[in-house]
Amino acid sequence: MQEIPPRKSFFQRNALSMKIILIGVLILILMIPMSMIQSLIRERSTTASQATYEVQQKWSKAQKIAGPVLSIPYYEEKEVIHYENGTNNVSIQKYLNYLHILPEYLEITGNIKTDELKRGLYEVVVYKTPLQLKGKFILPENFNGEIALKDLLFSRATLNMGITDLRGIGEQIEVEWGTQNVEFNPGLPSNYILHSGVSTPINMQPLMQKGDSVDFVIRVNLKGSQALLFAPFGKTTHTHITSNCTTPSFTGSFLPENREVTDSGFTADWKVLNLNRNYPQVFKGQQYLGGEEFDSFGVDLLLPVQQYQQSIRSAKYAYLVIILTFVVSFFVEIIQKKNIHPFQYLLIGLALCLFYTLLIAISEHLGFTPAYLIAAVMTIVLLTLYMTGILKIRKTAFTIGGLLAILYLYIYVLIQMETYALLAGSLGLFIILATIMYYSQKVNWNGQQE
Repeated sequence: MQEIPPRKSFFQRNALSMKIILIGVLILILMIPMSMIQSLIRERSTTASQATYEVQQKWSKAQKIAGPVLSIPYYEEKEVIHYENGTNNVSIQKYLNYLHILPEYLEITGNIKTDELKRGLYEVVVYKTPLQLKGKFILPENFNGEIALKDLLFSRATLNMGITDLRGIGEQIEVEWGTQNVEFNPGLPSNYILHSGVSTPINMQPLMQKGDSVDFVIRVNLKGSQALLFAPFGKTTHTHITSNCTTPSFTGSFLPENREVTDSGFTADWKVLNLNRNYPQVFKGQQYLGGEEFDSFGVDLLLPVQQYQQSIRSAKYAYLVIILTFVVSFFVEIIQKKNIHPFQYLLIGLALCLFYTLLIAISEHLGFTPAYLIAAVMTIVLLTLYMTGILKIRKTAFTIGGLLAILYLYIYVLIQMETYALLAGSLGLFIILATIMYYSQKVNWNGQQE
């Protein structure tokens, strides 16, 4: 009588499917430590931003130079209607307003010397720069037909210059006004077009006739952090800036006409016409400018390495690394007929997650690229030795380690790319998927190798 083989249980008949489901569950579980690691990176980035803010508060913030502006007060008359005893009474009242005149031409030169201040582990770029603003004012022939020359209070005229953070002024600011030398005072006239700056009463006697002109030279020793910006207040504004900063980012409404960035610093030149901006040479009150909304241009002085941003981008690929490593391990398990316990899969996944904590911790001391190399080598060596112990096949374990090294190299290249990152990433994922589909054909999904 033929012996009937024992009936296999549900789990025995579907062992392969159950293993795939279990691996999927482990991947979901590993999302918990990865989300914690991503939160840690964001927290460290926030701490770095706070350290930067504290240094800026004690040193000086990003600076924006606007001016100079020649401001002449005058009284304008306005009709005011009062309703009294059932009738409308009209009265004429005088209000103090300002006529603002911008330079006929403005030439700005400066040499930015950068330095790095440390706040704990964090470095903040600060700078010092001597600036020279040279140009000419011309009393307009026409005040838009609204103001008579006799109504201007020339004795109360002021020369004003906007500076974002007055703590950055290193020495007393003087202006060569024609043949005179005049010192600036802190503060601006009330109801002025700028929020912060310096001003000085100015002798307007040489400018009592329309069309008269006067030359000026202003020298400023300024310090700040992160950025230095200028407002194109001249009818023609020429700006020439040199610096020892090797990682500038030219920003604002206008890019330099000429620039050169070398290993020793950069040189940049701007030329901006009054036709390029949205306000005229002569205007009154706050007719055109409001607060700090006028156009500006300049340079951001970047840190050499943005390790937190790069670490966050790297962590976004964590699930890809975990999934691909698990897929390769699963194929090895099926093809080599080796059993990898779910707990061992979990340990492999935790080692892959630990890569990112190593990355962020080391990058705060050595920078992103050395940290990425060290963390990747440590992780690859650890997993290669572990797979050698599990599989007992050194060649297969080293193959898995080599594939992991290629994957980390591929992700590093993606992080460094900007313009072609999406294209390279899509093509890489396509090749990876095609490879997995090819090797999946070699597996009998009933549990036997073909």
